[in-house]
Amino acid sequence: MNTQILTKHKKYIYPAFGLLLLGAVGIFAISVLLPTVYEVNTEEELAAVEALEKEVPIPKEPPVTHLNTPEFVRALYMTSCIAGTPSLRKRLVSIAEETEVNAFVIDIKDYSGNIAFSTKDPRFKDAEGLTCTVGDMREFISVLHKKDIYVIGRVTVFQDPHFAKKHPDIAVKKESDKTTWKDYKGISFIDAGAREYWDYIVELSRESYNIGFDELNFDYIRFPSDGNMRDIYYPVSEEVVLADPDFGKARVVKDFFAYLHNGLKDTGAVLSADMFGMVATNSDDLNIGQTIEFAEPYFDYIAPMVYPSHYPKGFNGYQKVNAYPYEIVKFSMDQAVKKLYAASSTPEKLRPWLQDFDYPIQYTPEMVLAQIQAVYDAGLDSWMLWDPTNQYTREILLPE
Repeated sequence: MNTQILTKHKKYIYPAFGLLLLGAVGIFAISVLLPTVYEVNTEEELAAVEALEKEVPIPKEPPVTHLNTPEFVRALYMTSCIAGTPSLRKRLVSIAEETEVNAFVIDIKDYSGNIAFSTKDPRFKDAEGLTCTVGDMREFISVLHKKDIYVIGRVTVFQDPHFAKKHPDIAVKKESDKTTWKDYKGISFIDAGAREYWDYIVELSRESYNIGFDELNFDYIRFPSDGNMRDIYYPVSEEVVLADPDFGKARVVKDFFAYLHNGLKDTGAVLSADMFGMVATNSDDLNIGQTIEFAEPYFDYIAPMVYPSHYPKGFNGYQKVNAYPYEIVKFSMDQAVKKLYAASSTPEKLRPWLQDFDYPIQYTPEMVLAQIQAVYDAGLDSWMLWDPTNQYTREILLPE
């Protein structure tokens, strides 16, 4: 029903004929049939209008709540397309209700730059709904909280072709002609040193926390990797990168980490960082600006993506890395534990992403379970499963 005409025009009321129609056809119909209003002349008439307002209350949004981080996080990734479709997301929610899964990682901003929910900040409006949206994101988070399910919001950071198109001056460029650089998938990046974009991420993160996300998870917090790296130019960071070929990129990314942390610390939001799996075993920054040591001071949790399929042939002596899911994860997380101890930190900050998707071969339930066991055998208790299609191996999850 339309209560706006009653609220906006408290000093006005429809004639007696309109009041008689009210019970039969409703306020909205009257607003169409009888557009003319007359000034209220008596206190009784004004009281009648106010009484009608009380009978038709304006729907209220659910209150925003936040859950504490579970002692052990067992999470599944959920795309905004699945989250925005109640008939599809209920399957994943049922997994959390019936198994050890106690958290979801839901896209806030994905690889395309799409923002999955409607914000109150006009700077985000043109990025909302580029692909999939979750029209009831706040309500959905509230429902999950009532089921004691922890909700993590994932923000894809420097991979953002939408923002790059709007702001080509801070997009990564080709060295040869200064046009926008793209990776092998045709996706463009923002220069990791662009502070105006840092503000964009901070404000989006604040908006997300304010609708109920318990934790903010940042992915693609790095320089590009999969493209023509011989023809690339960083319009903001070029000088820093050239001055320190070994760790210039890492210092730029570290500055972003510090800026993000400082920009969100007053919210109390839990922050986590997704990183390449090999940050656990390499001493360099992988030529993308990522090191565990530089991330650790600014995040509550570090999430190395230790997908066995993403390791190079011959890693740690394994010619067929997909044949050794347990060994790859165990070795990687053992090294990550050592790095955090060396940094006078705690391995409790480690929460790896594990592979539950078929690439380049079919990943069997045994292969997924082997990765989970490797996490436990490395002395860790939390993990997250990644499958871009959200088809998870339910049978390997322990019942609640």
